Amino acid sequence: MKYARHEAKEYARDTMRGIWAAALNPFDADLSLNEAGLRANIRHWIDDLGIRGLFIAGKQGEFWSMSLAERKRNMTIAAEECAGKAGTIMSISDQTLDTVIELGLHAQDCGADYVVVHAPMLSFCHDRDEVLYQYYKYVCNRLDIGIAMWSHPDSGYLMEPETCARIAELPNIMAIKYSVPREMYVRLSGMVGDRILVSTSSEDDWLDNIEELGWQLYLCSSPPYLLQTRDDRRMEEYTNLAFAGRFAEARRVRNSLEPVRQAIRATKPGGKPTAHGKYWQELLGQTGGRVRPPMLELSGAEKEATLAAFAGCGLKP
Repeated sequence: MKYARHEAKEYARDTMRGIWAAALNPFDADLSLNEAGLRANIRHWIDDLGIRGLFIAGKQGEFWSMSLAERKRNMTIAAEECAGKAGTIMSISDQTLDTVIELGLHAQDCGADYVVVHAPMLSFCHDRDEVLYQYYKYVCNRLDIGIAMWSHPDSGYLMEPETCARIAELPNIMAIKYSVPREMYVRLSGMVGDRILVSTSSEDDWLDNIEELGWQLYLCSSPPYLLQTRDDRRMEEYTNLAFAGRFAEARRVRNSLEPVRQAIRATKPGGKPTAHGKYWQELLGQTGGRVRPPMLELSGAEKEATLAAFAGCGLKP
């Protein structure tokens, strides 16, 4: 650990800045984890794209399809490849609380910078504030590493800003990935000030959130390595312009990526987002690979449509 539990908030403010991406996991034809491909992707993301940190073993990584041993291995590989070059935040999310703690202890041991814990599914529970507070307090009391909250509709509900602000008082809570309507994360940003870092995965709103909310962190999804190449790093470019207060220039660069965004949106089947992301990776020269069931693979026709859109989007491989 690079910091003590009570230093987690300050350490995060100092080190979690800029673009952090959520890693897709490449699976081979036999559905085993392609470790060499994952390592190559991570090196590309850090060395060629300048990505500041990686979100590992999350939903993009299909963590729910992986064994406990695979999830630990996923974390270890990322910690090895990122060491001294980029930050890591490991998803230790699970419905089984013992698994959350076991993964958190492994993250501490393998050299992770932070962990993130998804809000749990709660059955027959309508008054969630105290339940969620005690849930995160339990995790915080058993881990020394900095912990980010994570609220997303997949839980079946959204954590209220007031609940998040209360949990933010816990000593090693240092951030939240808040996948909610903008009004909710704007309200939370005002409540917590600089106690924790608030972020969301929408690249569409990233520039506005820097300018209007003073955000310093994009945490995180796949756009940082799907919208960029070694010779075309416009997401990083507009981010740096925005951090420098040059918002008009930043907006021009951001808007120039709209054909790429539209190509992705227009060809991504509603039920196959992960397979589409991996195929787009392959078109960019990264390792994509298969998805694990129950996720669905792209059809031949869907690949053809994606290839045509990619060819015309203006992204420079």
